[in-house]
Amino acid sequence: MIRFGIIGAAGRGNSFVRSLRANPATELTALCDLRSEPLVANAAELGVEHIFTDAGELIRSDVVDAVVVGTPMQFHAPQAILALEHDIHVLSEVTAAVSIEESRDLVRAARRSAATYMMAENYTYIKQNVLVRELVRRGLFGETYYGEGAYIHELKQLNEKTPWRRRWQTGVNGCTYPTHSLGPVLQWFGESRISVDGAQGDRVVEVSAMGTGHHFRDPRGHEYEMEDSVTMMCRLASGGLVQIRVDMLSDRPHNMVHYALQGTDGAYESTDGFQSTHKVWLRERNKTPTWESLAALEEEYLPDCWKNPPEEAKQAGHGGGDYWEVQDFVQAIHEEKEPAIGIDAAMDMTLPGLVSQQSLSEGSSWVAVPDPRNW
Repeated sequence: MIRFGIIGAAGRGNSFVRSLRANPATELTALCDLRSEPLVANAAELGVEHIFTDAGELIRSDVVDAVVVGTPMQFHAPQAILALEHDIHVLSEVTAAVSIEESRDLVRAARRSAATYMMAENYTYIKQNVLVRELVRRGLFGETYYGEGAYIHELKQLNEKTPWRRRWQTGVNGCTYPTHSLGPVLQWFGESRISVDGAQGDRVVEVSAMGTGHHFRDPRGHEYEMEDSVTMMCRLASGGLVQIRVDMLSDRPHNMVHYALQGTDGAYESTDGFQSTHKVWLRERNKTPTWESLAALEEEYLPDCWKNPPEEAKQAGHGGGDYWEVQDFVQAIHEEKEPAIGIDAAMDMTLPGLVSQQSLSEGSSWVAVPDPRNW
């Protein structure tokens, strides 16, 4: 039985409760949050005995074996590092870190620790993304060479309710929140590379970022540091090219799950969220390039876990991703194996966005992305 604590339990961390309790190998023993009033109410409702208002006290309390870090972005790396130093397993929200310096510290802590680190990138578990990954794994896309991802989510009002976003998401000029978009696409390229040349995975080796300028101001009349729409071009180790767009300021409807993938034998485009459907073309199914619904391939290619998902997965947030990432994390701990998004994969999804800040400051120059495997 793995004893879990949730840091940030009165906010985002609370969304992990249902998924943790759905796993028979876990026990929720502690909650932590700076906001004591909702924390106490939450603990009473859930029947959790141990509550803390300080993450360090929770980690040193000896009442947990693992923690979910569901706090604002700037706390992810420091709290994860502290837990790893005490050999406490960590499931951390995205992004893994907010600077290259603390990324290095996190990697080193994960290497030294006897505990397991996993980043909770839930978009990689969404059913459509899982299905595309399986199609790539089976070689149906041939060699992939171009991909797209976009996180278009207008957040100006939410910035004021959660001021950390105003500082760390729209208060920095760069592709500050890339992992929801880059994560699934990077996994697809990794599967293609394995199927084509046997190499393990793929990573971004350099980025060039560009922005659209500034057209909005916050309620205090200040210009947002982040340009309204930032596009990050990513050159991969395999030679592939990926375009990632992050836009959290433009006045427009949301489209947080835009993806596209192009290979020598197939193509995929996700829904645009309005009167459209996920569509795919695979040469093996149709010699003439013709779209068909991605859903038509579910029966034959969708992994078994998504064909008959438990009710907890259907009700979990982010298209079931919040459920499946917890199950993967627990399995990795029990089997003492690398989790689906371990420290290297977490860095591969996080570092390009951090490096994009340098690219923008240097006139959209191409900037190398460090390889965490050398740290």
